[in-house]
Amino acid sequence: MRYWLMKSEPDVFGIDDLMNRPDQTEPWDGVRNYQARNLMRDAMQPDDLIFFYHSNCTMPGIVGIARIVRAAYPDTTAFDPHHKHYDPAGSPEQPRWFMVDVGFVRKLARTISLTELKTWPELADMPLVRRGNRLSVMPVSPAQWAFILSLE
Repeated sequence: MRYWLMKSEPDVFGIDDLMNRPDQTEPWDGVRNYQARNLMRDAMQPDDLIFFYHSNCTMPGIVGIARIVRAAYPDTTAFDPHHKHYDPAGSPEQPRWFMVDVGFVRKLARTISLTELKTWPELADMPLVRRGNRLSVMPVSPAQWAFILSLE
């Protein structure tokens, strides 16, 4: 099993949205960064666990846990010319973008803010706390995962 952190803006799709979806499952679509796409497509597997991170909000931070319920498959929003994630360069025959399905596990007892995460030397190597990292999907080591959960 691997561990991940996936960012989403809570006013677009937050942890409560995932929790309230039918079967508490949702496709994670719209990723349009090649490095994030490659992680989703090539490394994420069912039952991997995810820190659900709220970004671009008053208090960015880790708010919950989700899991991968379906491995990567073509992101169909890229083929729809009326969708905001449309990409004319891709096609169903040669998809450019991929998505995974994520399932709700639980909300954290509290938000663990980015500000707090940056204070811990145990997390200094975590991509999230490195200056200039804006990637929406990133790996989390088992040690980082356990340490963050201990902060809850």
